[in-house]
Amino acid sequence: MTLHFNGVSFQYNRKAPVLNGLDLVVDDPATVLLGPNGAGKSTLMALAASHLSPASGRISWRRKTATTRRTRAAYRRAVAWLPQEIVAMPRLTVREQVAYCGWLKGMSRADAWDASADALARVDLTGLADRRSHQLSGGQKRRMGLAGALTHSSELILMDEPTAGLDPTQRLVFRNLLETLTNDVYVIVSTHQTEDLADSYRHVVVLDRGAVCFQGSIADFYSHAGTENGGRRKQAEAAYAHFVRGEV
Repeated sequence: MTLHFNGVSFQYNRKAPVLNGLDLVVDDPATVLLGPNGAGKSTLMALAASHLSPASGRISWRRKTATTRRTRAAYRRAVAWLPQEIVAMPRLTVREQVAYCGWLKGMSRADAWDASADALARVDLTGLADRRSHQLSGGQKRRMGLAGALTHSSELILMDEPTAGLDPTQRLVFRNLLETLTNDVYVIVSTHQTEDLADSYRHVVVLDRGAVCFQGSIADFYSHAGTENGGRRKQAEAAYAHFVRGEV
């Protein structure tokens, strides 16, 4: 399974291009997209989710594209996008909101309702299924968002800064969840945080100023840490700084 960006360019209104002729292939089920704020990570993820359309170029997942109305529905059933903020639907319970995600992707109401129970179990939210979705904590809302993607059997889940603002315990819960998901679902996570890279991911893409400045395995990424030997976190920070020198 492969996500392809072929010559993709994008800009907002008349501003400078965020991406300009980007070529990128992602074929690892546990990939992290690193880069500073403003590097183009969120734009790239939104394009991959078909929430935005490129000015030029082509994006495909397993040969599926979102270039026409006819192909967009199939693409969006296969590719799910979790933005940083998961919005709770007014008056819906957690299970109702998760089932609603499946219905939006073309499932029947009955099938979406049945699948929502299994999805909630996978993210350990069964006990909160009947709670109003707006009553969940930030970490629980993100797990609810994941359950919605699992309800319609997404093949690829794109997550934009999923651990931003979470406390250490919530980050650990989310990291453990990612480890179980990547056994049968492809996951790409964008972040500027370098904690726990080796524990959560196998492949790294570093994006800076809209260009890919590194792509490779976790081991290859850490090899650029130089003489830093202060543990995995320090090594990750040193390797990241090697590629992203202009961040302030």
